[in-house]
Amino acid sequence: MIEQATSIYLDNNATTMLAPECVVPVFECLCGNYGNPSSKHGAGARARERMEQARASVARMLNAAPAEIVFTSGGTESNHLAVLGALAASPDKRHVVVSAVEHPSTLQLLAHLETEGLRVTQLPVGREGELDLAVLENAITPDTALVSLMWANNETGVLFPIEEAARIAKSRGVLFHSDAVQAAGKAAIDLAEAPADLVSISGHKFHAPKGTGALFVRKGLKLQSMLFGHQERKRRGGTENLPGIAGMGMACELIAVEPETKLAEMAALRDRFESGVLARFPFASINGGSLPRVPNTSSVRFGTLEAEAIIDRLDKAGIHVSSGAACTAGGSAPSHVLTAMGMSEPEARATIRFSFSRYTTESEIDCVLDVLASILKHMTAAPITVAA
Repeated sequence: MIEQATSIYLDNNATTMLAPECVVPVFECLCGNYGNPSSKHGAGARARERMEQARASVARMLNAAPAEIVFTSGGTESNHLAVLGALAASPDKRHVVVSAVEHPSTLQLLAHLETEGLRVTQLPVGREGELDLAVLENAITPDTALVSLMWANNETGVLFPIEEAARIAKSRGVLFHSDAVQAAGKAAIDLAEAPADLVSISGHKFHAPKGTGALFVRKGLKLQSMLFGHQERKRRGGTENLPGIAGMGMACELIAVEPETKLAEMAALRDRFESGVLARFPFASINGGSLPRVPNTSSVRFGTLEAEAIIDRLDKAGIHVSSGAACTAGGSAPSHVLTAMGMSEPEARATIRFSFSRYTTESEIDCVLDVLASILKHMTAAPITVAA
C-alpha cells in the first residue's frame, strides 16, 4: 500500500503556482488601482503607469525595449498573432517553416492554414530531439514568409539553437518567430543578441497569473492585428488585463533578482532526480538527456511500462506529473514530440514528464523517488535498486 504523500506538484510546464509576491499587485489592481489604462482621468493614468511599469519589467527580462512588448492573453494568442501577423506582412509569400515538435497551438493553426493554401515544411529532429540547422537552411525558399521554432521544447526541455537559427532566417530575408513559452524564466533570453523578430511568452509558466502573456515585436516590424482596437499601439485591441499584467511584471522582477542562482538550483534538483531514477531503475532513460535543456524539465522513459498507469498511481499518492503537454495529455494518441524523435508507440507511451519549479525542494525529489520505487516494483520484474 502506497502512503499518501503531502501534495507534490511536478507539472510546472503545464502551469505554475502564483508566486506569493505577485498576490499584492494583482489584488491592488483588482480592488484599488482598477482604472482602465485607456481612460483620460487620474484613475486611468495611475492604471496606465502601473501597466507601463510591468511592461518595462517584461522587457528587462528579455533584454528588449518596453515599446517592443505587446501584452496578450498567453502563449497561444502570442503564437497566433505572430504567425498570422507575419503572413499578413508578406501576403505574396505562402510558405512557413517549423519543426515537427512545435507546440500544438502553432501546429494546429498551421494545419488549418494549410486547408487555405498555405504550404508548411516541418523540420525533422533527431533521436534526442536535436535540430539540424543545415536542414533548416535548405528548407527556406523565396516563397518563405516565416520560420517559427520553439526556444525550448515543452515535453523534453531540449533547447534549440535559436540565435543561429534566427541568423539563418535573417540572412535569407525571412521573418523569424520563436515560441519561448517554456524558456522564459528558465533560460537566458537576450533579444539584443538573438535577432528574432517575434518571441512569445506566457506568464503562468513562470509563476505569474493565468491569462497573461506577451509577444515581443522587434522595432520597425509592422504587425497586423487580430483583435482590432487602439490598445497596445493598435497591435492588440481590447482592454488590458491590468491585474494579470501587474502580476506578470512582478514575476519578471523576481526572475531578475537571482537569475543564475535559481537556474543552478533547478538544474541541481533535476540532476538529483535523474541520477536517482537511473540508479534505481536501470531500464529507465532520459529523453534528450545528452542535449542542452532548460534546467527544470526531465522526460523519463520507463522502459515500455505504461506511463498512464504510473501517473495514476503517483496521483493517488499525492504526486502530480503528466505524460506531456496539458493541451494534448487527454488525447489517446502518443506524443507527437516523442514520435518525431523516432520513438515507437510503446516507448512514447512509457514516458512521463517531471517539471520542477523554483519552489521544488530536495525532500520532495527524494519522496518522489521513494514512491516511484514502491509503484514500479509491482509493475515490472526488471531489477530495481533500493536506496541505501
